[in-house]
Amino acid sequence: MIVFILGRILLTEAALMLLPLLVAVLYGESVLPFLLPALALAVCGALMSAKKPKSMALFAKDGLAVVAMAWIAMSAFGALPFCISGDIPHFVDAFFETVSGFTTTGASILTEVESLTRSGLFWRSFTHWVGGMGVLVFVMAILPMSDGHGMHLLRAEVPGPTVGKLVSRMSDSAKILYGIYLVMTIIEIVLLLLGGMPLFDACIHAFGTAGTGGFSCRNLSVGAYQSPYFDVVIGIFMLLFGVNFNLYYFLLIRRFRDVFRSEELRAYLLIVAAAVGAITINIAHMYQSVGESLRHAFFQVSSIITTTGFATVDFNQWPTFSKAILVTLMFVGACAGSTGGGIKVARIVILGKTSFGDMRKMLHPHAVATVRMEGKPLGDKQIRSVHLFLTVYLALFMVSCLLLSLEHTDLITTFTAVASCMNNIGPGLEIVGPMGNFSSFSYAAKLLLSFDMLAGRLELFPMLLLFAPSIWKRKLPSLRG
Repeated sequence: MIVFILGRILLTEAALMLLPLLVAVLYGESVLPFLLPALALAVCGALMSAKKPKSMALFAKDGLAVVAMAWIAMSAFGALPFCISGDIPHFVDAFFETVSGFTTTGASILTEVESLTRSGLFWRSFTHWVGGMGVLVFVMAILPMSDGHGMHLLRAEVPGPTVGKLVSRMSDSAKILYGIYLVMTIIEIVLLLLGGMPLFDACIHAFGTAGTGGFSCRNLSVGAYQSPYFDVVIGIFMLLFGVNFNLYYFLLIRRFRDVFRSEELRAYLLIVAAAVGAITINIAHMYQSVGESLRHAFFQVSSIITTTGFATVDFNQWPTFSKAILVTLMFVGACAGSTGGGIKVARIVILGKTSFGDMRKMLHPHAVATVRMEGKPLGDKQIRSVHLFLTVYLALFMVSCLLLSLEHTDLITTFTAVASCMNNIGPGLEIVGPMGNFSSFSYAAKLLLSFDMLAGRLELFPMLLLFAPSIWKRKLPSLRG
């Protein structure tokens, strides 16, 4: 069953490569960088999915394994066009760039992106769009897959402490999510075109915004256009793509009350407003007017909290207070069920409520405190899962920082490089700042950071459990759910 699903995924990636192949044709570039990998993917995918398994059962551990292996395989094959075209000659560099694309991180090893082929730039940003909502969700949206195993795949891939169906059928839920995602992307492209941005550039930046990835076709990112209109449009859409997509479905079916009483949405907007206000005041002396300071503060807060990574200015030059706020937002992240990374606002809210509840119990030992989220009481299992996630997150973060420190880079670079990769943000501070890149790291460090990007995007456990011997034991009993 695992081989069958992986085959379907490889076939899907082969079809996706036809789009950059078409771009290559339109711009008169060689089609071989995409034709050869597409053929290899088609052959491998066809062989792996040729025979439908008799048993369609997929258990929880299988779902975790499928998701982890699918993202690794798609990134490995997705790196081939860069190597074949010569845009990124070394495979490890190309793999890092592709992982960064699919995981919507936006970290790059490229020192100069404008020299890349048009088809290479398109594929680089298109991976953001595919990976934003999730590779497996995309496959479920376009290929028939039974709901019996779809839920395990969704739980392993969709970010957030809880995952549920929008409608009764899992495949229909995937179609609804991608439908909303596609419409919002098209609206952003149209608005950017109305502002005078070329079609190619508009597509690139809309892909990066929708997937909250941050790859640009300009060396100076969005700041290259020097346009307040583009800053505002992209800044607003970054915030919109950082919202739980379930809320957009509730708007479509007129369940407005469910949207307005969302605690996570209120907390998300409050954090953004507070951060924008504080940074605007702190950087006001650096710009000609308060309006300009507000625009840059709004854009960078939107970019960092949604883990997009676009930049209009070099915030590495901002005062320490503003940089500290941005680093904090790196860990907070966007809402659960969005395309953003980070710990997620929902988990932050739950952790805050449980902490206050525990402190209240210290004062009133016999009191019965119920933690509620979105108006519903949370069970012990959900609260434990949030605490478990944070514990594993901190452990992986600490180990990654220790290993990366062997590169002999300064502490701020090391810390923010791991933070930006684990939280799928892209730029950090110092060497890996918004005007820097990850090219100076060794190949071993790039592979470590690639693992961190995948772990961060897949909520840690699918990648970590690949190292558990029990995941590979065929006869080990597994529990559904």
